[in-house]
Amino acid sequence: MAARAHALDRLIGAELPRFGTLADVQAFEAQAAYADRIAARSTYEALQLGAALDPAAPAISFLPNADPGENAQTLNHEQFLRRVTQAANLFHSLGLGRDGAVSLLLPLLPQAFVALLGAQAVGVANPVNPMLSAGQIADILRAAGTRVLVTVGPAAGADIWGKVNAIRRQLPGLKSVLVVGGRANAETVADDFDAQVDSQPATQLSSGRLPASDETAGYFHTGGTTGTPKLVRHSHANQVSQAWALRLMGLAEPGSSILFGLPLFHVGGALTQGLATLANGGHIVVLSAAGWREPRAVRNVWALVQRYRPRVFGAVPTVLAAALQVPRDGCDTSSLRYVSGGGSAIPVAVIRAYQQQFGLPVLEVYGMTETSSVHAMGYPDMPCPAGSVGSPLPYSRTRVVKLDADGRLLGDCATNEIGVVAMAGPGVFGGYLSEAHNRDAFVEPGWVDSGDLGRLDEHGNLWITGRAKDLVIRGAHNIDPAPLEELLYRHPAVALAALVGQPDAYAGELPVAYVQLKPGATVLPAELIDYLREHTPERAAVPVALHFVDPMPLTAVGKIFKPALRVDAMKRAAGHLLQGLTDGGDPLHVEVASDATHGHLIRVTLGASQGAERARLTAAVHERLAPLTVRHEVA
Repeated sequence: MAARAHALDRLIGAELPRFGTLADVQAFEAQAAYADRIAARSTYEALQLGAALDPAAPAISFLPNADPGENAQTLNHEQFLRRVTQAANLFHSLGLGRDGAVSLLLPLLPQAFVALLGAQAVGVANPVNPMLSAGQIADILRAAGTRVLVTVGPAAGADIWGKVNAIRRQLPGLKSVLVVGGRANAETVADDFDAQVDSQPATQLSSGRLPASDETAGYFHTGGTTGTPKLVRHSHANQVSQAWALRLMGLAEPGSSILFGLPLFHVGGALTQGLATLANGGHIVVLSAAGWREPRAVRNVWALVQRYRPRVFGAVPTVLAAALQVPRDGCDTSSLRYVSGGGSAIPVAVIRAYQQQFGLPVLEVYGMTETSSVHAMGYPDMPCPAGSVGSPLPYSRTRVVKLDADGRLLGDCATNEIGVVAMAGPGVFGGYLSEAHNRDAFVEPGWVDSGDLGRLDEHGNLWITGRAKDLVIRGAHNIDPAPLEELLYRHPAVALAALVGQPDAYAGELPVAYVQLKPGATVLPAELIDYLREHTPERAAVPVALHFVDPMPLTAVGKIFKPALRVDAMKRAAGHLLQGLTDGGDPLHVEVASDATHGHLIRVTLGASQGAERARLTAAVHERLAPLTVRHEVA
């Protein structure tokens, strides 16, 4: 089996290469062209290769209550591949072709993995966030041209089914609705997914064809939970590259388990942890239908590590931080070799806590839906300073560039000069489904504009210093400010409005609003927040605070100058965290300054205290501000 352990790469033998320096990566790339390495043309072929490593090994185990002691519902790799094949044949029997879309509105059930990968074997999979409003879901399904919808029936998910019932008549292209966990009847006017899958052949694809590498595998919604749907179009080659790269990095390994709690409508769940694990013969342990949102998943995390022996603890930064608060109580966590996180920046304090308490390296990853998830990361065997997101994956490239006011490329930035991060490589998508969204997507052909600001240091490490685009990232939840701002402008008391992200120790960022009132108008901040809550379908998008400003900072051409508001939000966040520190003594002075290395720096100036008191205050400031992703110093 050892010789087949790298089945996705047809050129690697029994041992993975070790990348200790960037020169090692370059030498590896020089050995062969990327296209000559990849053994799978499609995600279905990648699953076949993964299952062939050990067909009897577990592929997916489902823990309904995220309890390490409960009996898991388990499919081995042979059983899972057969189930995926049956799902693909079901979709084919419903008339799905290579460009037909199957949309999924499902929690983290085993059937969600089956439907996702089965859809890709014959057509296009479109996993959708079931927590969105019915109207937003309808917009996404229309944009995708959905022909088949797989969801949960009224008995298993009344809230989701209520949304489906509300919108299905708005979707003339929708031909079939399949339900999981709810019997088909006159009320649902839908077919039982499991029963229909059972009726299909399991040994080969009825379509008689395998998808080609350049065919579309998936549509993933991005650009926030509000606003016009923007669907990223992934090819099979894009998605397979993620599974290949994660194996090369040692984060997906035959026979190794992963605690799985990320949603499948997010590329981190579907590709980085889902496809990469299955295509490399690994074992997905699904922590309830709600994933990490189930409180017991975090509460039981170390007992789950002891039970399932994962090598990698991978999650979004909020989960990594929450897990640190869970007592280990003697649980054996010795199987862990790495901690990995992405979706938003990992606070340096969290990184250092894992290094100190567990003795584990923390591999921060960086990417986006448009790069099929991970594009750069801290390499396991390559030095990477805390706070950096490391180097591009093999055969991938990262640049930091200068753009003019119209988004045109002016050139590359110098070492340690902050600019816009652009990325190219096998994971980078070819464009959005709608051509209207492609106008500003690339800085030049093949190089996607990340919308992030960053710098490349003298060792080739990428540092993310801010955001050029307006998106607010709350945990891994993307929030587009524009629709919230439009709602505020409709209020009769509002003259100017803006929404920005405020640093937060838990969520990374929280949305906060700034408003300039019309002359003579009177309204309370709480009233405006209630107004937004009433008219905004997504709770996560509602600002946690609203501040009145007069005058609103404007550019020379009269546009709202959001960088000034972000600086104010940083200052307010730091001030809030430092409240009560001096117990009525000398006040602390907080300011936020531009910084050539980090983008922004919170600078805290102490009062007249001296000696031990000054040392105490300095230590306390560091402790309180360390969880923020914005750097700080005590002056």
